Amino acid sequence: MKILIIDEMHLSIVDMLEKNGHQVTYSPKITRTEILDQVSEYDGLIIRSKTPMDRELLKKATNLKFIGRAGAGLDQIDLDYMEERGIKLFHAAKGNRDAVAEHAVGGLLALFNNLKKADSEVRKGIWDREGNRGYELMGKTVGIMGYGNMGKSFAKRLAGFGVKILAYDKYKFDFGNDLVEEVTWEKVKAESDVLSIHVPLTPETRNFLTLEELESFAKPFWLINTARGEVISFETLNAALDRGILSGAVLDVLENEKFQRFSPRQIEEFEKLAARENVIFSPHVAGWTFESYEKINRVLVKKIKKAFED
Repeated sequence: MKILIIDEMHLSIVDMLEKNGHQVTYSPKITRTEILDQVSEYDGLIIRSKTPMDRELLKKATNLKFIGRAGAGLDQIDLDYMEERGIKLFHAAKGNRDAVAEHAVGGLLALFNNLKKADSEVRKGIWDREGNRGYELMGKTVGIMGYGNMGKSFAKRLAGFGVKILAYDKYKFDFGNDLVEEVTWEKVKAESDVLSIHVPLTPETRNFLTLEELESFAKPFWLINTARGEVISFETLNAALDRGILSGAVLDVLENEKFQRFSPRQIEEFEKLAARENVIFSPHVAGWTFESYEKINRVLVKKIKKAFED
């Protein structure tokens, strides 16, 4: 098949695909206009998040047999139209699930132990031990919202910390085991000291964590979001932190990740959020390790090969 790669990828993917007999065009600098002009020539597309795979583009892709998404999120892809056209979709959540899980644990430990604040102070010659007294993860109850590849991997990483793990997934059942208790969303809200988000962005999950929803938790909790920023707004985060509903937050994703496109409200709320010592940010890199960069390729190529074997 002729395959067009439109985003930056670990270059190993070209060799992997060519070894399977495919003709590969690696064009990470290609523009949307150029994609629209050329896409009819290709049987497959490998993408990250450069441009939406919407109806406009897919209509031009008259020979398209598959799209390979180098990552987990599918919110920029018109899944209904792809199904209508019979275009296969492969994504590589298994390729970066370990990276996401480790990042979530690392962020939580940094938050609990004031590592960002303590590091900044010591560099300035401030030796404040009491002001940097931390919390232990052991003995806490950790709630997981969404128990797919990422949620399951996060739970495994918590296994040695002596925590109680509660997991809720609206669409998965009978996954509880010795490590994880499968529970309702109400039980997550009743018992969690920590909540980690591992859901895709859908109409259901967009702005799901409203202030009203957070107020229904039984006690203050720490929030980890390595999934999608649009699940909770800057405004809601600030209000919950101001009221003590949230004790702190680890945020690898934001409701808007294009700083230059912030609305006036988002600018104001983000600046307030960024001034908080009990919030840790990273630029959507939880799944972006040197190892996952290559593992994603192996997952995608394996799925493509399996789907089109004679």
